[in-house]
Amino acid sequence: MTLALRLAAKGQGTTSPNPMVGAVVVRQGRIIGQGFHLRPGTPHAEILALRQAAKQARGGTLYVTLEPCCHLKKRTPPCVPEILCSGVRRVVMAMQDPNPLVKGKGAAALRQAGLSVTVGVAQREAEELNKAYCHWLKTGRPYVTLKAGMTLDGQLATASGESQWITGESSRREVHQLRGHVDAVLIGFGTVLADNPSLTARTGPRLEKLALQQPLRIVVDSRLRTPLKAEVLAQQHKAKTIIVTTAAAPAARRSTLQKKGIEILTLPALQGRVSLSALLRELGRRGIISLLVEGGSEVNAAMLKAKLVDHVRLYMAPLLLGGQNAKGVIGGASPARLAGAIKLRHVVTRSVGHDVVVEGDL
Repeated sequence: MTLALRLAAKGQGTTSPNPMVGAVVVRQGRIIGQGFHLRPGTPHAEILALRQAAKQARGGTLYVTLEPCCHLKKRTPPCVPEILCSGVRRVVMAMQDPNPLVKGKGAAALRQAGLSVTVGVAQREAEELNKAYCHWLKTGRPYVTLKAGMTLDGQLATASGESQWITGESSRREVHQLRGHVDAVLIGFGTVLADNPSLTARTGPRLEKLALQQPLRIVVDSRLRTPLKAEVLAQQHKAKTIIVTTAAAPAARRSTLQKKGIEILTLPALQGRVSLSALLRELGRRGIISLLVEGGSEVNAAMLKAKLVDHVRLYMAPLLLGGQNAKGVIGGASPARLAGAIKLRHVVTRSVGHDVVVEGDL
């Protein structure tokens, strides 16, 4: 099952909105087939592993990280019939599929056909691998990671707005990998003006090459003030951008951006700003199951206040800015008492170059 999980992880960044799945076929203590799901519309992991095993699969055991599917509401045939035709006698699953179309039905069909079925081997690891998929099915919205680069005293930028670069090269390289593993990246209009980021995932010695997998770029801009020459609007043929706005945005500006090939998404306003809850529901409907928030302090504060953040990842550089007028990682009003502080669970710390990364769940 450990091998199956490793195989499943190879689909990170490409399988969405499908889950990452790996499979291994074993007979008489020997691995005779393996596979992983690459992207929607391509064969599932079980099918690839069984095809590789061919006739040798008969009498063997199939290890798979997620319950095999048994429904027809998808682009590929169900896996259960092919598992039965393969002749394997035992199926070991890491976890049940939380999709209501599958949940428990795949295992039941296999048992009914006389196969030995075990569920729950390395379940925790499998659930962690597909936490975004599970969260999306449960809530209807993407799993949100709030990421920020900051000084040790919690500052995103100097009083003048300078922030490039607070963290080191190793941290920036890791963030580009993270972008390549999520469906979408979100910033606010203020970050566009302050930093003019491209929000692309890049590789290479100097991070100069576009990665093969690019996230959807999302700009929250209630009045469509994003400059036409902003980096986040460039390279639309390789990395799409959506600007999310409200009905208060000027019609002429909307038309100009649409002619440039930018999708404009109009959502309800909440106190004059885009409703972030409505935005996440819409992203969920579009099959966006993972979202990286790289906004400034006000977007961070709004996401946290709306209780839309699931995970926090902070890259802390060995710098101290000091002062009362630097830009803090979380804007808005501070709670009057410590009881109002946001508490992180399952906190993990590690080093990346000269920086320290602290992350945890909400």
